Amino acid sequence: MTKNLRNKLILILCVIGASIYFTFPVQKHINLGLDLKGGMHLIYRVDADQLDDNAKKDAVLRAIEILRNRIDGMGVAEPVIQRQGEYQILIQLPGVTDRESALSMIGTTAKLNFYIVNDNPQKLQEAIKGQIPRGYMLKYIKKEDNEPILLEKKVALSGETVSDARVDFDQFTSQPRISITFNSDGSKQFAKVTEKSVGKRLAIVLDDEVLSAPNIKEPILGGSGQISGDFSFDEAAILALSLRSGALPAPLILEEERTIGPLLGSDSIKAGINATLTGMILLFIFMGIYYLKAGIISNISLLLNLLLIFGSMGFLNAMLPQSQLTLTLPGIAGIILTLGMAVDANVLINERIREEIVNGNPIQGAINNGFSRALKAIIDSNTTTLIAAFMLFQFGSGPIKGFAVTLSIGLMASLFTALFVTKTIFLLAYNAGLLNTLPMLSFFKQTKINFVSKRMICFVISIVLVIASFVVLAQKGSKAYGIDFVGGQIQEYRFQTPIETDDLRGVLKKVGLDEAIIQQFDQFPENVIIRTSHGADTTASIEEGLRNAFPNNGFERLRIEQVGPVVGKALRKAALLAIIFALGGILIYVGFRFKHFDFATAGIIALLHDVFISLGILVILGRQVDLLVITALLTIAGYSINDTIIIYDRIRENMAKGGRKNLSEVINTSINQTLGRTILTTITTLLVVVTLFLKGGEVLNTFALCLIIGFIAGTYSTVFIASPLVLAWEKRKK
Repeated sequence: MTKNLRNKLILILCVIGASIYFTFPVQKHINLGLDLKGGMHLIYRVDADQLDDNAKKDAVLRAIEILRNRIDGMGVAEPVIQRQGEYQILIQLPGVTDRESALSMIGTTAKLNFYIVNDNPQKLQEAIKGQIPRGYMLKYIKKEDNEPILLEKKVALSGETVSDARVDFDQFTSQPRISITFNSDGSKQFAKVTEKSVGKRLAIVLDDEVLSAPNIKEPILGGSGQISGDFSFDEAAILALSLRSGALPAPLILEEERTIGPLLGSDSIKAGINATLTGMILLFIFMGIYYLKAGIISNISLLLNLLLIFGSMGFLNAMLPQSQLTLTLPGIAGIILTLGMAVDANVLINERIREEIVNGNPIQGAINNGFSRALKAIIDSNTTTLIAAFMLFQFGSGPIKGFAVTLSIGLMASLFTALFVTKTIFLLAYNAGLLNTLPMLSFFKQTKINFVSKRMICFVISIVLVIASFVVLAQKGSKAYGIDFVGGQIQEYRFQTPIETDDLRGVLKKVGLDEAIIQQFDQFPENVIIRTSHGADTTASIEEGLRNAFPNNGFERLRIEQVGPVVGKALRKAALLAIIFALGGILIYVGFRFKHFDFATAGIIALLHDVFISLGILVILGRQVDLLVITALLTIAGYSINDTIIIYDRIRENMAKGGRKNLSEVINTSINQTLGRTILTTITTLLVVVTLFLKGGEVLNTFALCLIIGFIAGTYSTVFIASPLVLAWEKRKK
């Protein structure tokens, strides 16, 4: 073993050791997103329109501090509460599944005031008729048959003077109530108010609702009091916590909600891991059988690639504790694309080594030449995808950023394992006498198909498919898109036994939701997804209707997602910008790298062709376009441009050889030379994705289906669209 080879081996072992250290135990080093472990993701907007300019400046910061106190009081482990934009607040509550309590606690403004009641019956009757006396306001007592009550407009005592609030029970009725304690200033003011108003009623008003209006029988000098209002214990506890934390400076408006139940989160993890492992086992078996010794080396490289991804995430989390990376479903998509490109790099290397052996080179020379000839194509394909990932991170929204980060880490790992680790293992095995021969199976002999001659037929087929996709999207309108882009609410439930869609439709009609969209999956018949476009939260009415209609068929809430129209518009804009800039970056790089913008433009057109066809077929199959589908489309785009660049690289190589071949012959030769790699890469990638579709769970089902369609479309466009399109333009120029 040479010194250089020994140093490489030591470096690889050190990297493996560090990756293991920063990966295991996984739960310590890798943070799972809420979509994998369950919890609540909320975005609130501080409604500061009614505040003066000075109050607006720190309204969001004051709201964050108050919300932090409330959430700490709930005992939530490692919550995220941070400013987002000018008036938005992002809140993430891992493991919280009591949705109603959390929303009530966070969304309650908790502005408490005390008002003196005017019990003059004549003035009250005038107020009810619409003639409210000056200096008064008409209210109704909550939960007491809406008893009308006339209050003085002037606040007798502000709730800002409350220093503590606790739940206890009325000794006579045993009903929960809230005992409040005032600070020293509040105690003096409360004593003064009650002393001057003996015999009158004092209304307790919270967030513009009158909770109760007890009589003042005598001055209250102890600095404490009780609030009763026909509360349940949970309601009283939430209200007490809100009062202890203080009133928010302005109301909060819920603009986005994603509540994932623990069952769905654990299901997503188990299904995703099992499907990925099954797919990878099939992939390893295929690589081992097809490439034999070289396939075993490729499999070792792929395993190390996966270890490096998680090890890098764990390392970055340890080094940057304030900026933790989180593994989410879009992140898993990034890993899948990374593995696809890693497989492609190994297939490309093995095919190049095979060519060198066929040309009569000795094993060591074939290994060195194979890696050398594959180098440019691997670097070009990974660089274009890295450019796209950078643009997606810069301009995309949260889920797209997660995809971009994981993809970037994976691509770096893929380059290292494919070009450094794999070659080192090859040379070690050769020096050990294990590679005296390097046999490989060959399902795809050297073909001589005239692909270019079929370009016009393929162009027509592609144009028809793309137009059909646009027509379908136009016909479906907003129904083609998920709530991420058009707003609305999604509720998903799992029943003990499957229910019929017609029965469910009848339940929704009874609760006034005739236009609700129902979605079920053949693979998961017990699961039901209900989408409504109403602005209001329809969860309570739907669940009550389901309980009444199916008393013997219990159900569990899996997730609730709600997106307001403003957030939907912002997500749509972010996704569009991310795609535009990613495509622009690819166009510029490929144009300069191949010194010909015809190649770059043709590659982008082929990429868009794959994306639009995937989108159209997906919608035809009744699936909706959401952020996870956008992530799948970005994955398809990365796969497509990678595939195209491999052929472009071979065209560049063949053109550099000179000779008398014209461009048409060079393109045909290049496509035929890379056809085996193109088909093999598609087969190996589909092994993982099809397994994900069949076994990956309901959450990843649409995502995997989109990838299957896109990868097949990408293979077709690589062979029949991208390079022939360059030829068509060249002929038109002449």
